[in-house]
Amino acid sequence: MIDHRDNALGIVAGLLEARTGQKLTADRLWRVGTALAGVLRQNQLDSLEALADRLSMPNQLPLAQQVVEALLNNETYFFRDRSTFDQLATSILPQLAQSRAATRRLAIWSVGCSTGQEVYSLAMLFAEQPARWRDWTIDIIGTDVARSVVAAAREGNFSQFQIQRGLGVAQMVAFFEESRTGWRASDTLRRMVRFDQHNLLDRPPEPGRFDLVLCRNVLLYFDRPTRERAFSRLASALAPDGLLMLGAGETTVGQTTALVPEKGRTGFHRLSSSVQPLAPSMAAAAGHRLAVPR
Repeated sequence: MIDHRDNALGIVAGLLEARTGQKLTADRLWRVGTALAGVLRQNQLDSLEALADRLSMPNQLPLAQQVVEALLNNETYFFRDRSTFDQLATSILPQLAQSRAATRRLAIWSVGCSTGQEVYSLAMLFAEQPARWRDWTIDIIGTDVARSVVAAAREGNFSQFQIQRGLGVAQMVAFFEESRTGWRASDTLRRMVRFDQHNLLDRPPEPGRFDLVLCRNVLLYFDRPTRERAFSRLASALAPDGLLMLGAGETTVGQTTALVPEKGRTGFHRLSSSVQPLAPSMAAAAGHRLAVPR
């Protein structure tokens, strides 16, 4: 039996880092007990030490996944950092519409999408401009390392609290339907997006393909070597002229040589001139025909 809480915390922290790359730093240790309380109850364990002891036994993969998902920070809401989404709507997407006019295809990847609010926010930007995007193939994929939040994102169900965070009444009524438990994304909105479980530190879903990648408030929890690896993965996912959108507290400056800030556009980054971009894969032809309201 593991006797010491510090040893138990070390096992839990090591598990999180091994599975996700995230380090459980000293300033985040205070939330471990609260975050894992439900896991303890569900598995009839009375302490963190008992949990660590169970994790050290064979065939504990389901429990390990429970622990990891409980420790992840899934904070998100619709149109988070509204000014950045305003940049998308008024500058970035119009630019992409012009540069992709010949193919009329766009591919967007939301990394660490949690329960899907960011992905559905992107879909609404397109759905609100049906004339501009009619007959385009728009592929929006959201990924997260946590299986449970990916499943929730696919369902598109949001509580009253969640639906009110970032959404105006007009958007809520236009794109969501009231249900017994809250609000569900409309069929139109859900057909515009897809979700999958994926670890950012693994090979990108489709290297060299994405015109826009959103990876916001994910890199904050990595140490420097892991962050450098993550930036390398993000760079390899971008089309040669694609853009990376980071969170307000994140930057590529001094963190990677693969990406540099986009001039005049706060929060956006592009491949540096020293990077030889991958040729877009044949998968670029595979997307979803955008179903927009008529």
